[in-house]
Parts: sequence; structure tokens; C-alpha cells
Amino acid sequence: MMSSDINKDAGRGMMPMTVCEVVQAVHGRLVTCDAQTFDAPYAQSPLLTSVESDSRLIVPGGVFVAIPGQRVDGHDFVRVAASKGALAALVEHEVEDAGDIVQIVVPDSVKALGLLARHNIDRRRAADDDFSIIGITGSVGKTTTKDLLKSLLSKLGPTVAPIGSFNNDIGLPLTALKVNASTRFFVAEMGANHVGEIAGLTRIAPPDVAVVLKVGVAHLGEFGSVDRIAQAKSEIVQGLMPNGVAVLNADDERVAAMRNLAPGKVLWFGLNGYAADVKTLTMSAEQISVNSFDQPYFTLVDSEGARARTHLELSGDHNVINALAAATVARFFGMGLETIARGLGQVTQISAHRMAISRRVRPDGSQFVLIDDSFNANPDSMRAGLMGLASWRGGTEDTEGGVVDRIAVLGCMLELGDEELTLHRQIGRNAVELGLDGIIVVGSALDSHVQSLAQALYDEAARVADRRDHGVGETEARRAVIHRKTENATGRRPTVVRLVQDIDQAAALVNAWQPGRSGMAVLLKGSHASGVSRLADRWPEALKATFASDSTRGLSESVDKGLGA
Repeated sequence: MMSSDINKDAGRGMMPMTVCEVVQAVHGRLVTCDAQTFDAPYAQSPLLTSVESDSRLIVPGGVFVAIPGQRVDGHDFVRVAASKGALAALVEHEVEDAGDIVQIVVPDSVKALGLLARHNIDRRRAADDDFSIIGITGSVGKTTTKDLLKSLLSKLGPTVAPIGSFNNDIGLPLTALKVNASTRFFVAEMGANHVGEIAGLTRIAPPDVAVVLKVGVAHLGEFGSVDRIAQAKSEIVQGLMPNGVAVLNADDERVAAMRNLAPGKVLWFGLNGYAADVKTLTMSAEQISVNSFDQPYFTLVDSEGARARTHLELSGDHNVINALAAATVARFFGMGLETIARGLGQVTQISAHRMAISRRVRPDGSQFVLIDDSFNANPDSMRAGLMGLASWRGGTEDTEGGVVDRIAVLGCMLELGDEELTLHRQIGRNAVELGLDGIIVVGSALDSHVQSLAQALYDEAARVADRRDHGVGETEARRAVIHRKTENATGRRPTVVRLVQDIDQAAALVNAWQPGRSGMAVLLKGSHASGVSRLADRWPEALKATFASDSTRGLSESVDKGLGA
């Protein structure tokens, strides 16, 4: 059966439940609806088939979860949900004039959502057919790895995975409630801002396989230290099912240390495995190169020495480690190495605002390449994005006179604690040292905190750019990038650094950059709160273009980056 066929029912709805079953699962109190008097037959007969917290997504037979928020209270939309066919609502207080809908009152609707999701998972586990949960965490790369793994596992059976980054105590249970009797795999992304959050997520969806990618400084301000971040990430390993499998990054010493917490087998992925001190990696990569679109080509190597050449349609060689994590899990579930290699090269659909590459049109009709990695940002992912931009050479249609200008539009990075200003200065320095042509830093006239972070990034970038223009402090990293910019590049152009107050001003600068010239690549990168992601919609897409989909062309244009042997 083709993967498109076996996945046709995946994610369509939960295991069907009666109203009484839901009430018992969430320990709720039942309230009758306007049109019906609750009695035993009604309790036992209507089957609830889906759960949503957004009334716009409700379908007939669904359950609406009313979640009170800072700006919007879900209780105000119970009647709307009823009008769309919802049969029941989880509420924290009785809602008057709610329409023809059963209300189930609970102390905390988010916790009740988690209880219902766990009940759905338990129902699925009780079935005879195979079912596995794969949990993924890490400071960077979770969503990309999830997207790659979903694509691979879908070839083995119906696979449920979140759209985007549904990785918290609301998003994960909502996704878990899309698991049904046909589901073979549930790929669960697990994020956290505090110690204990991932442990809570594993209680909702205890993983059979736990993947840990990297311990970095994302959310450093919330955790207080990198060691606390490592502690939080390790909760996914501690939350494994009995005899569960830990899939760990052998190149990260804090991740490698989690082997001592694993209840069962440990599988390793990485480029060299130095942190884990293991002789044989379950999955590694060698002969890594990138083509002119910064898309990586590499050879997968398994623990038995088998090899298979593959590539990614994603920009950035930092995605190789994410691909290795996904490949390790797929191999564990029996997928052949050649099938994995082909599957990785076929993944073109990833979550929005994550290294999404498209060709856009400026108001003057000139085209440019947009690299949209603006969903979120931390120092590790920011550096990876900047390095990818610095390596971008594009195809003949993406350059003018053989030269492409590289412009980074950067927002701030949040939740970095006491080191936030220092980390922003480092990014400003890195961006200039990589030899970018333009750096546009987006601040905020309305948020003094965002503005202070943007100012720190800008000040350091401007300082280093000024020193560089006078020949002071040029680094080996920058000279390496200058060397591989293009064969036709001549001389050394100064980096233009600008600070703006909003995305309108940022868009105006992009539009004004060498009007009429089409040789330009623009990176969007910043925390969600910076608003940089909204820039992606400012320019219409040009006619659809495939970037280096021809592996022969990609390999011929590859540029060895010296990663792996």
C-alpha cells in the first residue's frame, strides 16, 4: 500500500468516546444543555470524535475546550462551538445561554485536556495493533526533526505529528487527541520553559522512543543555567516507557550524559561521537557538502558500515544532525538505509517559517530569494541561519553578474536571562565577520526591552563593520566566507548595518536595496515576538521554482565545507 493511502485516515480524529467516558476521564461535572435533558441513553450513545480549543476548527461531533487566556477567553466562544456542531465543551465554569451543547465543568481546562489526551493514548495502546510514540526535544531542531521523521515514518504506517510547534501543555495533548485506531506512529514534539514541563508532557504521552538533539541556551533566562536546561531536556528520557529507547546526540556532552537515565537501549547519532566516547554510532554522516543553495549533500553511515548517499531540500548544513536523528529512529523501526536516504531527499514540506526558501518579487519587479527562518530564534539557530546565508550562492537566475548580495533581517532573541545583551552583541559581531552585505536589525518603538536587545546587536555589528572597513580585526572565518562567495566577486565591500523600529521600515530598506537588481538573498530570523515573521507576507511569490531538486546539478555545484570525513 502506498504511503499516501496508509496515511489517509491519520490525524482525522481521536478514538471515539461517549460523553460519560469523557466526564470520567477528566473527573468533570456534567451540566445539561438547553435542548436536552441528560439521561443514560444520551450519555452512552453520542460519540465524540475530535477535540479543539479553537472554535473556528470545530466540526460536528467534536469537543470544544474553553481555555481562558490573557487576551481571549475560550468561554466566550462556547455558543459558537455549539452552532458548529460541537456536542460537548470542557469549561471551568458554567456558561449561560451556551446553546445545544453539554458542558463538562472542570477545575482547570488545560489539565483536563491533558487527562483526556492521556485517556485517548491509553485507549490506543490497549488496541491489538502496533503503536509507538516518539518524543523529540532539544534546544534547537525539534520541529525540523519532527517534520523529517514524520515524512519517513509515514512510509511505514499512518503517522500523527503536530503542525508547526505544537509542543506545550496545550499543543501536545491536542495533537495526541488526533491519534485513533489507525495510527501507527505519534511523533510528539516536547518543549519547555521550566524544569518539570517535559516531565508533565511525558505523563500525557509516555514515549517509546525519546530523541534528544542538543542542549543550548534557548530559554536561558527562564531556566537560569545551561545545566538546568539539560536537566529539563533529560526528563524526556526519564519519562520513557519501561524498556523504552533513548536516541541521543553523541556530539553533545550534556546529551550524551543522559545515557545513565535511560531505562533500556541507547542509540547514538552524530558526526564523530566524541562526547559519548562510543566506537560505533548507530547513524552518522560523512562527505558533507553543500550546493550553491546551501542545501546539504552527505552520505549516511549506519552501525554496520552500510552507506547511502542523500541530500536535503532544506537550507543549512546544521540540518544534517537533525536528519541523522530522524534516520536513527526510522532505522530502529526497520526502514532500510537506501529507503531512508531516498525519503530524506524527498522532504520538501516543512513547518512554516523554518528555512523556507522561495523567490519573491519587489515592488519594482525585481526578484530575490527569501530564506524565511523567522518562527523563533536563539543564539545557536541564529548562528546557523547566518552561516547558511553567508554560504548562499544561488543559481544563475538568483544572481546578477555572478554576484548575489546577502542581507540578514534580524529580530531580537528573548528569554536569555542575564546574558541577553552579551549574546546579542555576539550575534552582531558574527553577522559582520561572516561577510554579509547588509544587516537590518528590527527593534521596537513600543517595547523598550526589545529595543534594548536590538540596539545591542546593532551597536556591535556597526562597531565591527567600521573596524573591518578600516582593515582592523579581520578574522579567518570571514576570510573563508569571502573566498567562497563567488568566483566573480572582486574586492571587499563594506557591510551595511541599519537599525529600524518596525517591520515596515525593514521592508522599505529591502525594497530600496539596489533597485531593479535581482541578485539578492534575504534571511528573516528572530524570536516570534520580534514580528520579523510577518515580513514573509510583504512580497508576493514569483512563479514557483524548484531549488536544486536535480541531485546531479546539486552535486556538481557543491562546495565542500569540511564537515565529516
